[in-house]
Amino acid sequence: MPVLVFIETDEGSVKKSSLEATGYAAEVARMTGTTATALVVGEIEAAALEDVGKAGAAKVLHAADGRLNTPSSQAYASVLAQAAEKENADIVVLAKSGLTDAMASRVAARLKAGLAANVTELPDLSNGFRVKRSIYTGKAFAVTEMKSAKKILAIKKNVFTPAETGGAAPVEAFSPVLHDADFAVKVTGVEKAS
Repeated sequence: MPVLVFIETDEGSVKKSSLEATGYAAEVARMTGTTATALVVGEIEAAALEDVGKAGAAKVLHAADGRLNTPSSQAYASVLAQAAEKENADIVVLAKSGLTDAMASRVAARLKAGLAANVTELPDLSNGFRVKRSIYTGKAFAVTEMKSAKKILAIKKNVFTPAETGGAAPVEAFSPVLHDADFAVKVTGVEKAS
């Protein structure tokens, strides 16, 4: 069960939640007897790519196309789906966020994958593939059995603390096929809450 993890960046550095997702993906890969590959999209500092390896990724795919520097859920979903197909990934892991919420459903449809959001623990593989999820805005939990061949797990923030178990991961250039339709929505500005 190859595992692919999407790395969300902000101003050239990796978001903490994506490092958590990388550690989670590395542990799932260990449980299933495989390795975790990370996908980074857009421009990023070389040192930040090293952090992804330290968090547990065995390899990093870097899609450095300049059109991907501004987050776009439609374009990023296309890139993620192509990377999952390239790596034959059965499990795709992302940190839950506004961007990845929109991406995950698109990728699930394209890959014909099951999707579990707000995952709070590592999967239970003792009898199938079950994940514990936070529901009702964190007031309750649900155990969800995933029977699809391909699975997408959106990890809730701050529930998995990665240990720096990895080392330097080789970075491989990834050139996805991008279409004008992937950029049908144009981001004209981003304003952060203070």
